[in-house]
Amino acid sequence: MPLCLSYIPIGLACGILLHAAGFNFVLAFLVSVVVFSGGAQFLIASMLTINAPLLSILTMLFFLELRYALLGSSLSKYLSRENQHFILLFAVSMNDENYAINYLKFATDKKWQPKQALLVEHYSLLFWAVSNMVGALIGSALSINLEIVDFALTALFLYMIVMQVRNHLTFIICLLSAVLSVIFLTMLKSTIGIVVATLLASFVGFLVENQVRKHSKHPNHTWILGRMIRPEKTRDTVEDSEAKKEFAAEQKDVPGEDVSTGERLVVKAKKVSRPAPTSTASQPGSHQSQK
Repeated sequence: MPLCLSYIPIGLACGILLHAAGFNFVLAFLVSVVVFSGGAQFLIASMLTINAPLLSILTMLFFLELRYALLGSSLSKYLSRENQHFILLFAVSMNDENYAINYLKFATDKKWQPKQALLVEHYSLLFWAVSNMVGALIGSALSINLEIVDFALTALFLYMIVMQVRNHLTFIICLLSAVLSVIFLTMLKSTIGIVVATLLASFVGFLVENQVRKHSKHPNHTWILGRMIRPEKTRDTVEDSEAKKEFAAEQKDVPGEDVSTGERLVVKAKKVSRPAPTSTASQPGSHQSQK
């Protein structure tokens, strides 16, 4: 219920912006059901107001929503016993917020069932879609400045970036992506420049992380992959905390191991077997003999 109630104000705002971009209340309701992503809907409203080409809009939506492939894969182990029809319904109604709730419940509550997770998604979808429709109806009675669309989209993505920055490499790649976006937008004079900048920055980040992990003995303890200063409660994920506890329990007798960072450490203790001492009495040629 708290999640559903939180959708009402932002859903109303999104509906108003969609109406300003040319959607009536029926289309606003349909796009909220089909897309069900606040970031994607704000993106649609923003790009339509600047008359962006349809191909650019579809390309941006594809790369923006590609993150759900990773989010969904992290829940697949909890849905392995469900049929394909259930998984399809679950996939099309998943978004960032209900994913976070369901992942937390699956990871911490053994009694949490897939059917309950599906209800969380469907109720959140219902509240979001209705809020969008009502917002579009309100927008038909109001006149707003379309510049608000760009500001709302920028604020939304800045929030998403801040929440995803967990190490120095991510922060550097964000800055690189911003610089490349300005360069390619100027060169190509099209929003495709943002896509090109995103791909290049992601590729650079992949190369840097791959080289650090390949050549560094302790990559998670290097500056480039080290955690940035964050509030204490947000430094560790649920799985990080569980891995840290398991590692501490298994490796408590091994000196010199650092388990205070909360990283997912998969370290196996190497037990050095010492050969049993051989009795000198049993060796041939020994000067000691039994009487």
